[in-house]
Amino acid sequence: MPKIFDMSSTRVLKKNINTVFGDLIESAYLVQLSQENVATEKVEAIVDEAIEKFDSLISKINQKDVAEKKAHFKSIHQELEKATGALVEKINQLA
Repeated sequence: MPKIFDMSSTRVLKKNINTVFGDLIESAYLVQLSQENVATEKVEAIVDEAIEKFDSLISKINQKDVAEKKAHFKSIHQELEKATGALVEKINQLA
């Protein structure tokens, strides 16, 4: 997976996370609108999962009691890539 995230600041990271999850949610709704046979429950489950993961990542970014920041943010990046990959797979299965 290409490196699309910049570790320069938490503000940039939060903005990237917001954009990525916003795009994923939008994609799920676009699939629902373009495909008649897609169950609304499946789309809502994907959207709920995306929102939960977004909240989880933002709360991890906002943690103040982190001993090793570089490792902490690296794990956030890895978790973000894993979560987005899983959500993309679920969206692709809808179509």
